[in-house]
Amino acid sequence: MLILAKTKNLEQQTNILLRYLNNIDWDGVFNRLVTVVGELILFTILFLIIRSVGKRLIHRGFTTYKARTQLAGTRVDTMRTLMSNIYSYTVIFFYFYAVLSVLGVPVGTLIAGAGVVGIALGLGAQGFVSDVVTGIFIILEGQFDVGDAVKLGTITGTITSVGLRTTIVKSADGTMNFIPNRNITIVSNMSRSEMQVLISLPMSPDEDLSVVRSVLKNVNTTLKPETPAIVDGPELLGMSAADDGTFVYQVMMHVANGEQLPVQRKFLAAYLKALAAAGIDIPTPKLNLGN
Repeated sequence: MLILAKTKNLEQQTNILLRYLNNIDWDGVFNRLVTVVGELILFTILFLIIRSVGKRLIHRGFTTYKARTQLAGTRVDTMRTLMSNIYSYTVIFFYFYAVLSVLGVPVGTLIAGAGVVGIALGLGAQGFVSDVVTGIFIILEGQFDVGDAVKLGTITGTITSVGLRTTIVKSADGTMNFIPNRNITIVSNMSRSEMQVLISLPMSPDEDLSVVRSVLKNVNTTLKPETPAIVDGPELLGMSAADDGTFVYQVMMHVANGEQLPVQRKFLAAYLKALAAAGIDIPTPKLNLGN
């Protein structure tokens, strides 16, 4: 009896399921499915075409502008990247809006009724909006471009990327620093004009300064013609007191940005070698071991 009851119950459930399936308009479901899939494919193709054509037009426009303008090439490239990103984000937004509409999601109603959720998202997105706005002004004002040597707060290095949200700075040791644009408050750009190179040579005040000056002038006469990075100088400043109480003989010059260290090392080595050859003693700092 128990088996017969279970069998009868199973037959009833099966009949209910069959009646439910028979009541479904399968032709309508199939037609709707084909329509939705077709619209999704159409919107996807249109999205890819619009995105590709738009990015090509942006690239071509900035390439033409780059050839006609006197702005630095890196600045034009940075502006092109910014516009390309803004365009891509805009197209993607409208694409997803269209997809949700095709799927029957009431996007307009959801947006209108967002209310508290929208406020919460707005508060959470304050940092994002601040990053984007700051990034746009950084690029439009030309504070720095890709390839510039900069100091942003406590981070010093070379700009490798300027984005809408973050700026990437590569330090001298190879460290990649990802900085949110809203955290960039003070920018020290060392790539916009010639840079000063100051060479301080330890010197005893008892040395014959006329001989020192003659030796350094000879080095300058030899090295300056083969150092095109020098914009102005070298200028012999003369003796000066160092912070530790010793004396130094200083030489100053201005060089193209990015060439400070190579030029400084080149001239410092030549100065030390020439002074030693002339018999001029270069004092070394004394090690203080305390009492």
